[in-house]
Amino acid sequence: MTFYIGFLNHFKSIMFRRFVAVLVYLIALGTAFAADESSEILASGSSASLPPPPAVNPIRDSLQEREFKESEKKKRFFQYSRKGLQIGDKGEGRFSGKLNIRSQKRFSSPFQSAPRKESHFTGADENDLRFRRARFKISGHAFTPWIKYNYEYDLVDTRNLNAFVTVGKWEWLQFRFGQWKVDYSRERSDSSGKQQFADRSIVNRAFTVDRQKGAAILGRFMNGTLGDSRYYVGVFTGNGRGFRTAPGKPELDHGDGSPMVVARYQWNFLGRDVGYSQSDLKYHEKPAAALSFGAARNRSRFTRFSSSGGGRLDGFEPGLRGQYSLRQFMEETALKYRGFSLQHELHWKRIQDNVNVQTTYMRGSYVQAGYFFHYLFPRIPKQLELGARYALVDPNRVRPNDLQKELAFVANWFFYGHANKLTFDTSRYSLARHGADDLLDTQVRLQWDVSF
Repeated sequence: MTFYIGFLNHFKSIMFRRFVAVLVYLIALGTAFAADESSEILASGSSASLPPPPAVNPIRDSLQEREFKESEKKKRFFQYSRKGLQIGDKGEGRFSGKLNIRSQKRFSSPFQSAPRKESHFTGADENDLRFRRARFKISGHAFTPWIKYNYEYDLVDTRNLNAFVTVGKWEWLQFRFGQWKVDYSRERSDSSGKQQFADRSIVNRAFTVDRQKGAAILGRFMNGTLGDSRYYVGVFTGNGRGFRTAPGKPELDHGDGSPMVVARYQWNFLGRDVGYSQSDLKYHEKPAAALSFGAARNRSRFTRFSSSGGGRLDGFEPGLRGQYSLRQFMEETALKYRGFSLQHELHWKRIQDNVNVQTTYMRGSYVQAGYFFHYLFPRIPKQLELGARYALVDPNRVRPNDLQKELAFVANWFFYGHANKLTFDTSRYSLARHGADDLLDTQVRLQWDVSF
C-alpha cells in the first residue's frame, strides 16, 4: 500500500511538470502568432494610407543624380574662409586658385622709416599715417597639381611684384621661372604679412637681393632625417624688379649683359623644415631648426635692390652700365619650439666700383626672438606675443665710427594668426660719428595687418 501511494505521488509530479511545460509552450506560440497578425494588420493599414511607390525611371533618376553632383561640385569649386577665396580643389583637378587681398595700415612717429644718415636724425619730426602696403595675390596650380603659379600686385604703387611658375613634379628637383623674391636671405623671403615686427631690420636694406627676373632650380631631399636639406640655384638679370616702372620713371635698362647668380643651401638638421614665416604660431611640439648659407654675385649699375627695383646705397653715385660688381655672402639660423622663435643672419658684402677703381666692404647682422608667454603663465592671453631684435650695419669697414644700430621691442596680438594681427613696436636707432657723440632717436609704430 505504501509503495502504491509513493508511485502515485511520483506520477502526479511528473504529469504536473509536463503540464506546466506544455502550457508555457502554448502561451509562447500564441504570443508569437498574435504578434505576426498585428504586424500584418499594421502593414496592410499603412500601405492603404500611403500612396504607392513611384515607378522607377532610370533616365530621370540618372539626370537628377547628375544635377545633384554638379550642384555639389559647384558649391565646392568656390570656397571662402578666413584664409581667402579658394577656387577649385587645392591639390586636385586641372586648376585651382587662392585669392587674397592684404593691407597694412600703419602709424609711425616721429619718422616714417629707419634713419641712416645724420640728416635723418636731425630732421623735423613728422608723424605718418598711411596704407603701408596693399597687395592682391593669387596662387594655385594649372593643368596639373605640380605646375604652380604665383602672382602678386602692389595696389599702392601700382606695380607687379611676383609673377612666376614652379614646375615641381618631384620634390627634390623643381624648376621656377619668372619674377619673385630671390631665395637668398630668410628675413627678406619672409612675407611682409608674416613678420614679427612692423617692418624688417636695418640689415635688409643693405644686403637683400630682393626681386629679380630669371630662372632657378630648387628642391628638398632626405626629408625627415638628419640630412634634411633644401637648395636653390638661380640665374637672374640682376637689374631688380621689372615689367613696369613707377609712374614718371624711365624704363629699366637691361643692357649690362652680366647676369646675377645666387645660391642658397638650407640644412634642417633636426629633420623638420623651417618655412618662411616668423613667430611660432603652430606651437612646434618638437623643435624645428635650420642652418643656411647663401652667396650672390652681380655686375650692374646698382648697389642695392628693393621692391622698387635697382637702387643705390648711401654714399654711392648713380652708376653706369656695369659700374658696380657685387659679391655677397650670408649665414643664417632659425629655430621654432613650443611658442618660441629665433632667427639670426650674418652678412658680408663687397662692392667694386669699376669706374672709380674703389672697393667697399660691408657687414651686417641681426638676431630676433619672440615668445608666447601664455605657455609659461596661463593667465597671459594666448594671442599675445612679445619679442625683441638687435641689428647692426657697418656700411664701410675701412671707415671708422659709422656703425648703425637698432634695438627694438614688439608686442603682437593675433586675432587670427598672421591673417589678422595688431603690432606695436618701438625701436631705438643710433649712428656713430667720428669725433662726436652718437646720434640717437626712437621710433614707435602701430600697425594693423589683415588679409581676406
